[in-house]
Order: sequence, then structure tokens, then C-alpha cells
Amino acid sequence: MNRLLIISMFLFIFLPVYAQEHPSTKNISTYFTAKKKYLVLPVKNGAPRRNLELWVDGINTRFWDMELAEDRPDWYAYLRIDEWKGKSIELRVDKVAASSKVFEPVLQSDQDTNTNQYHETLRPQLHFSPKRGWTNDPNGMVYFNGEYHLFFQHNPYGRNWGNMTWGHAVSKDLLHWTELDDAIHPNQGGPVFSGGGVVDKNNTSGLGKNGKPAMVLFHTGARGWGQYMSWSTDGRNFHNYEKAVVPRIHKDNRDPKVIWHAPSKKWVMVLWVERGNNEQHSMQFLTSPDLKNWTPASITYGGTGNDRYLFECPEFYELPVQGMKGVTKWVLTGANTQYAIGSFDGIHFTEEEKKLQNQYGRDFYAPQTFSDEPNGRRIEMGWWRTNTAKGNMPFNQSMSLPMEHRLVRTPEGIRLTRMPVKELEQLRVKMYTPGTNVIREQDINPLKNIRVELAEIQMELIPGKAQEIRLDVRGVPVTYHVSNQQLVVDGVTAPVSLQNGRLSLRVYADRTGLEIFANNGLVFMPVNINIDSNEQSLSLSVKGGPVKVAALTVYELKSIWE
Repeated sequence: MNRLLIISMFLFIFLPVYAQEHPSTKNISTYFTAKKKYLVLPVKNGAPRRNLELWVDGINTRFWDMELAEDRPDWYAYLRIDEWKGKSIELRVDKVAASSKVFEPVLQSDQDTNTNQYHETLRPQLHFSPKRGWTNDPNGMVYFNGEYHLFFQHNPYGRNWGNMTWGHAVSKDLLHWTELDDAIHPNQGGPVFSGGGVVDKNNTSGLGKNGKPAMVLFHTGARGWGQYMSWSTDGRNFHNYEKAVVPRIHKDNRDPKVIWHAPSKKWVMVLWVERGNNEQHSMQFLTSPDLKNWTPASITYGGTGNDRYLFECPEFYELPVQGMKGVTKWVLTGANTQYAIGSFDGIHFTEEEKKLQNQYGRDFYAPQTFSDEPNGRRIEMGWWRTNTAKGNMPFNQSMSLPMEHRLVRTPEGIRLTRMPVKELEQLRVKMYTPGTNVIREQDINPLKNIRVELAEIQMELIPGKAQEIRLDVRGVPVTYHVSNQQLVVDGVTAPVSLQNGRLSLRVYADRTGLEIFANNGLVFMPVNINIDSNEQSLSLSVKGGPVKVAALTVYELKSIWE
């Protein structure tokens, strides 16, 4: 008989039996008693994903997947288990190597002992990012008990998207953030997708306790696709309402944003809903007297398919129009920051202008604003898709700078502006004023003596007949083409019209990119790009004619993590 045929028959008959008797992987169950605050989980970036489950009292209480390290980990994830102290817990893991001893023993700790937090090579130093794991949309942003609360889409167990949980950080100044334990975990409703938060000052929900109002949070459960509610009276411990407060409306509906509408004395929820069979984007408005019982009120339609006007992550608020005494307008946006301006009577939003845009950056998405801001400001932070999944980095992605929204009157109509919050001035540690009045094509670089990593650059220029203005920020060219009035950065283009013949720019430089504000916030341009740490030079040059310098200041900034 042919030798090859004999070998093939042997493999066909005996290998399956051998594989059953000598499996390369196995599912394991490990039993331990919860004694400390955290279960310590070893992570290896790029390792195969394993499914894990934590069973307490016969209930599958936590479930997640992760790139489990079966040898030397890149970093450790920390799962809080102290609420089950003294209880016997079963940890189930699928398909680990047959020889694996990854949970022998099960590691527990009362301390989060990871080192080098917030100072890794690619860690943004001006922008919030979680100490570990993936983040995307900001969620539930609210001012409560003297703190700004930032919740965010979080994968605590890996630096790629997954295991959507609400991470949680607090700040007293919008700059320096303290990351707390995750606030809301996946449960029977599914992974915890995006949503908003409010303070129930009048205790309409009855969730307040001992005279303390409740912070009430809403999210989409990505299994039942209903809208779910959680609350806290101390900003640290969270409770889940027993059922969806808004059951699924259609196949795709998510991202509830809730506000208090004082004139009608009702709560208003705005929810993205895909309608029909042609991917019709819409914003569903609902009202409630108590945050628990919701009634559909009206619908505002957006684009269809790839026309992402009013797609996902609604934001809805009212602002006064600067310079127009007594005039206010409502702003409705979706995740891509296209917005409409109009009026709202508590039931219907009436668009007066729509499909407006003033954000022309790269990978800025799903911004949200704080509710109950103590100074009456409308402050936004957005998800900035920075390129940080490199090497052994234990985290990925970040938030934008905090920005104040205003409505202003322009020749084209009422428009939205974004500008960095005043609190950012606290980060300034050194100021440079070159004192240049005019820049000509052959002039020496007026910024040649400045070396800086973290920077804020303010300039107001009068281009006159010049053709081009170029600001190099740590090797990244920021180029303004005068003839077509366009700003170009790393292939990203934004329309920036001269205002009374002047160009005003404010540029923030971090390790992971630039955020540019043109013409007092009429244009916002975030550009994500990892900048060489050795490149700390600045330069300013012109082509085609002299440029007058009305103002030029550079600030060296300190890290928010100091």
C-alpha cells in the first residue's frame, strides 16, 4: 500500500482520538474566596481572546473576554470583588492552554499596583485617558456634589473595543481627573452602551435619600436594546433600576440624552432611532414626569444611510445668543457634530437651520456636554481617536480638551462656537512673546528660540496679499492658504474664512496630536498624530508677501497628571 496513503489513514483514525485524550486547550473553573478588593487579571496585548465568567451564589455576575496572558503579562486589569467578601466565587475560563497555570493561584489585591500610570510614552498629557483599557464615547457627564463626573465607554480588560462598561472619573477643575472604579457593568440588559446623566434636584423620581438628590444615569443595554436607568446619591455607589424604562423602539435605537425642561416641568429624553428599511436616522423625543415612565412626544428626522446627519449620540440644549438680548436657541446634534438650530416647546423641536458644521478634524466623535454645570456654561468633551495601541501601552484612545459652547450672530446666521475652557490657563508655566510686528518671506523664524513639548499657541495675523502662512508645531505643519481660505494639517482640510481681514488661531499641542481653534471657535480642528518626543521646535513663516502680526504668544504647559 502506498506509504502516503497509510500515513493519511493513520492520521485520520488516530489523531482525533489522541486529540481527545491530549487536548491542546481546556476550559477551567477555579474556586476562591473573595478576601480583598480586586481580582487581578493578567493581560497580554495580542494574545487570543478568552471568555471569562464570575459566578457568585450561582449567578453569572460578571462576564467578559480578554487577551489573557498565560505567561508574562504586559499589564494587569483589576476587577473589583470586595462586595462579595467572604463568599465563595467560581471563575470560569474557556480554552486556555492545557498546561496553563494562569490562575494557580488566583491573585487578589487591596491596591492597584500598576506603575508608570499616566506617564507612558504615548500617554496624552493634556487630555483625559483611562489608566488602562480602551475608551470611546463620553457618557453621563454631570456636575454633582461639587465634582464634574465623566463617565465613558470602557473596556477594563483590553485596549481594543469590547466589554462595554461605564468607566468613571471625577474632577473639580475639568483638568485634573481622578479615575474611580467602573460605575456600571454589563448585566442581563447586555453591554453598557452610551447615554447621559442628570441631577434630580426635586426628587421627581423618588430615588433621592435623606434629603440628598440622586444623580440619575441612562444607557442603552446592548442585548435587550432598551434604555436602562441607574442612580447614585453619593457619586460613588450605583444602583440599577430593575427593568428598562424605555423598551426597544426599533431594531436600532440607542444613546439616550435626558434634560429637564423647566417651562413644561418635565424631563425630556432624546434617543437615536433608525426607522424603516432605508436606514432613516431620527431623533425620538420622549417626556416623563419622574424619569421612570416615558411617553413618546415627537420625531425629528435626519439623513439616511451614509448621510449621518442626526446619527447616534444625540446632544440637546438651549443657549443664549451672544449680542441678542433675551434671545435663546436650541441646539440638536448627532455623533458627527453636525447640528441644527431651532426652537423647542417641550414636545416638538422645530429646525430653523440644519446640517450646520464647525468641526473639521480627524477622528473626533460622539461629544457630550455636562448637565447642571454650576456656572451655567455648556461644556463639551468628545471622544478623540488617538493612535495609542502601540507596543505595551496598557490603554487606548482619549477625550478631547473641555470646550465651552456658545451661540453667536454671524453674517450667515446664528452659529455655534467651541473654545477651550478658561480653566486651561492654569496649565501655563512659561510665556514667550516674540514681539514681532511683521513677518516677511525671508525673515528669520521668530519662534526659533522656543523648545516645548506641551504648548498653547495664540496668534492673530493680517495676511494682506500673502499667499501662505505656515506654523510648524513640533514638526507638524499647520498651513493656511490665503487665496482659498483653507487651513491644512496632515492632510486634513478646514474652511477658515478671514474675519475682517484677520486670521486668529489657538493651537494646543500634546503628544498625540493638535487641537486647533480658528476665529474664536467658529472652526474646531482636532488632528490626531503621534508627535516625535524629540521634536520640540516651533516655526512661523510666510510666502508671497508680508503678514502683519497683531498678536503672537506661546505658552509652555504642564501635564494634567502632575
